[in-house]
Amino acid sequence: MSTRLLRWLRYGVCAAALSAQSPAWAADALDHFLEGLSTWRAPFTQQVLDAAGKRVEQGAGTLLVSRPGRFRWQYTPQDSGSQLLIADGANLWFYDQELQQATVKPASAALSATPVVLLSGTAAQMRAAFDITPLPKRAGLEWVRVVPRSASADFAEAQLGFRGTQLQQLLIHDRLGQSVTLDFERSERNAPIADSELHFTPPAGVDVIGTPAPP
Repeated sequence: MSTRLLRWLRYGVCAAALSAQSPAWAADALDHFLEGLSTWRAPFTQQVLDAAGKRVEQGAGTLLVSRPGRFRWQYTPQDSGSQLLIADGANLWFYDQELQQATVKPASAALSATPVVLLSGTAAQMRAAFDITPLPKRAGLEWVRVVPRSASADFAEAQLGFRGTQLQQLLIHDRLGQSVTLDFERSERNAPIADSELHFTPPAGVDVIGTPAPP
């Protein structure tokens, strides 16, 4: 479900550094993607499958990344309102249009505890966040598996599929057998991203939970 994906993005717990005994090429595809990357803009389509492989949700959105530490994830399911997750460098905001509710927490507490650190964080944060191992090439993509070491994480693992320096697909598996697939389309490396796209001001009348830190 979309709410489950948001929990993965917001609360997935990360720990420990990448083992020195891992093969040297374990993170090559991810390192190749991150090398020289300052910004990334990618529309995506998303589908959610239950444990039996039945599709239970689909939608589309856009992911913007400005390294280090800022991103905008906007997603609209087919049957409900838009959902927005923004890290502006000081705060992590989640806005649910349908519920007319926004929650906020300090970015320093949240960004190190989310899979998005793989795209928006520093190399040191990335290597400290997940156990990273290679997977066999499939569907013409180079694959990397990332696994949170904490048993309290809401997701079991994520897999990232790369073609050259482009991220093509992100798969997230939860501990109940459900999976979320994001297919990225027409992604742009180091394209201009306006500061306004990475800031959030709660619309009038929206219920705000939490106190934002000063910028």
